[in-house]
Amino acid sequence: MRFAAFGGPEVLEVVEMPTPEAGPGEVLVEVFATGLNPVESAIRRGDHPERWPVELPATEGRDLAGVVISTGPGAERFSRGDEVMGFVSHGAQATHVVVPEGNLMPRPPALSWEVAGSLYTAGTMAWSAVEGLQLGPSDTVVVTAAAGGVGCLAAQFARMRGATVVGTSVETRFDFLRQFGIIPTGYGEGLAERVRLLTPGPVTAFLDFLGGQTAAARELGVHPSRVLTVLDWDAVDEHGVMHVSPGDVVALGRVAALAAARRIRLPIADVFPLDAVADAYRALEKREAPGKIVLGLRVVGYAGQRVQEPELKEQDVTLGVLTPHAHMDVEEAVPPAVGDGSVRRRHREERARNA
Repeated sequence: MRFAAFGGPEVLEVVEMPTPEAGPGEVLVEVFATGLNPVESAIRRGDHPERWPVELPATEGRDLAGVVISTGPGAERFSRGDEVMGFVSHGAQATHVVVPEGNLMPRPPALSWEVAGSLYTAGTMAWSAVEGLQLGPSDTVVVTAAAGGVGCLAAQFARMRGATVVGTSVETRFDFLRQFGIIPTGYGEGLAERVRLLTPGPVTAFLDFLGGQTAAARELGVHPSRVLTVLDWDAVDEHGVMHVSPGDVVALGRVAALAAARRIRLPIADVFPLDAVADAYRALEKREAPGKIVLGLRVVGYAGQRVQEPELKEQDVTLGVLTPHAHMDVEEAVPPAVGDGSVRRRHREERARNA
């Protein structure tokens, strides 16, 4: 997947390229799943090129999970067939991608491919944000876009540390937020006032994963050193708020261990095929999805899963369509469950007399 011009999801195109080869210290991975992130939309639109420089045509995607196909010279940690998860600087939205060996870790069996392929950016940013602020039981933190991947995880990390969390979302996701112990409130004007009504004490931290919301943090009296943003570089430059970036594979390992132990959850909102990548980004950019939007590049079966192949859905096209067939007398075709069939013989004789 690549784009040759800046713009919306419509500029994305799927192109066929030769399968890359792993170089020294690299691993070739067949990608099974890769999560989408809002920062990728910002880069594709050409936002803040001084911060996110792009050379066109460009590829997208950082998070990935898949299977090792081959290894380059000097790459010794993984072998062909190993199941891995990790990240690249760009280009994860492809069937095959070359990854520096140090950017990968084994996929814990307890993690689905979709979660494993979506955990790096959201998980390590959320981890870095909460760890960096050293949140604790005395803190009340506002998390914007709290139903999204990074917001949902950051809220859970904050709750694990004992903090009170107020999360913004569309109203239809309020019950979703309550499942994680998050106090929900809506987007839009008047955020600071709504937060004051929901919390008895002062707000001590503010995590803006939506962008453009840090004015509410200033109105709430949160110090810039305790305001973190992912997308709002203007707030960083003008007001001195902090910017949070993804972490390394060590941070990914910590987050993956918590997810595998079910101490945190990363919900998967929807999975799209690669050729529907534009639709996947449109769904992401609505900022309404509960959890992660994922590209699934390979059909994966799980133990106990009854429907594994999408071809089974072909039956849908025949619903409501009459199928001609020869008449069959059910009483003649089905053997008697009890008795010698004399009752059915009497029924046939009665029908013959009435004919």
